[in-house]
Amino acid sequence: MNRERFQRLVARAVEKLPEEFLAMLDNVDIVLEDHPTRAQLGEMQRGYTLLGLYEGVPRTERGAHYGLVPPDKITIFQQPIEDICYSDDEIIAEIDRVVKHEMAHHFGIDDARLEQLENGT
Repeated sequence: MNRERFQRLVARAVEKLPEEFLAMLDNVDIVLEDHPTRAQLGEMQRGYTLLGLYEGVPRTERGAHYGLVPPDKITIFQQPIEDICYSDDEIIAEIDRVVKHEMAHHFGIDDARLEQLENGT
């Protein structure tokens, strides 16, 4: 899939978020990259990769002195998403899932809780 179409799908996934969440997305940049860097992969196990990454200070951790900081950053990685999907419909669904997942980190929800939510528990 070309970058322009992928970018439109990410923008559409963001636009589909509930209005109350969109209203609270301040100081957040959403960017696309082909692949995560080694630094972004950190200490992940060999053979695993990232589909998306939130870097910043979650809203739940921002205190009275939060200010004059660079924007939080949500990175969506195109190639890993395409690698795990077999059709355009799967890519669209995965983009939607990854965008929601990374936005949840912005709102202070950790991976363990996200897994519970995604499993309905």
